[in-house]
Amino acid sequence: MLGKELIDSCMSKVLSGKRISMGEAMQLMQLEQEHIPLLLDAANTIRKEFNGDRVDVESLINAKSGNCSENCAFCAQSAWYKTNISKYPLLSKDTIVDRAEKAKCSGAKSFCIVCAWREPREEEFEHICDTIKAIHDKVGIDVNCSLGFLNEQRAERLKALGVKRYNHNLEASSSFFANICTTHTWYDRFRTAKIVKEHGLDLCSGGIIGMGESIKQRLELAFEASILEPEEFPLNILIAREGTPLHKKSISALEPIEILKTIAVFRFIMPRCIIKLAGGRELHLREHQGRALLAGANGIITNGYLTVGGNTADEDIAMIRSIGLQV
Repeated sequence: MLGKELIDSCMSKVLSGKRISMGEAMQLMQLEQEHIPLLLDAANTIRKEFNGDRVDVESLINAKSGNCSENCAFCAQSAWYKTNISKYPLLSKDTIVDRAEKAKCSGAKSFCIVCAWREPREEEFEHICDTIKAIHDKVGIDVNCSLGFLNEQRAERLKALGVKRYNHNLEASSSFFANICTTHTWYDRFRTAKIVKEHGLDLCSGGIIGMGESIKQRLELAFEASILEPEEFPLNILIAREGTPLHKKSISALEPIEILKTIAVFRFIMPRCIIKLAGGRELHLREHQGRALLAGANGIITNGYLTVGGNTADEDIAMIRSIGLQV
């Protein structure tokens, strides 16, 4: 099938509520350069049809940094590696509430509390619960959480507190996961993501591209995530931090066009969810960040990430409006 015919056929299938196959996704990723603009435009059409023109803008706080027990090879916060990051225990309630207020004032529509650990101890979980209540009472912004592994009782508690969305990334496909982590399995992550959905929380579950995975494995991540029907899929592009195993492997960075193609094909695979540009977008997409929002993506994390800085909310909101989209 010729490039334009393939794109039109896949787009029509998605717009009619059907799923594309792995074979079709692979063909889309392997299109000749001349067909890439058509692919990006088709992904944008799908985004617009299912999600409209509003970009989901989220800010986050690294509420407990470093010394994580897990050995994820990409992560500068793992206790297994010597990395030059700021490490600190769980922040106070007042500090987190203040950051939520600043996020709201900057234009963010949601605020995510993120902690570096396998899962919180009971007293830590209670501290987070108290903080969530204070944010709702004093700030009035959607609160999301990323607190590691989650059981049913804690999922119910967070739902009752009004948490909107819970983040637990798959990170990579099941066939690649053992290359980046051995202290837990891909299925451990999948089970927590299922608990999130089963207890009525919105699910945020995405991953990282550019870790040395094959194109097929990259697509497997999207297809496996789509089984969970996440409301949000954060797409990170690897920043190989010094001291981590992936930095030592000297993995070649993805070119912007490869990232744009990936975003577009992920939109074909997951037409209804928020595909959110996350860590690494400023470094790897550079001047193409706006183009990514016209190639299938419809969300961003602003004001920096867990251990690296990023665009300010003012910069991001100006970018979004400059390309005719809404916040």
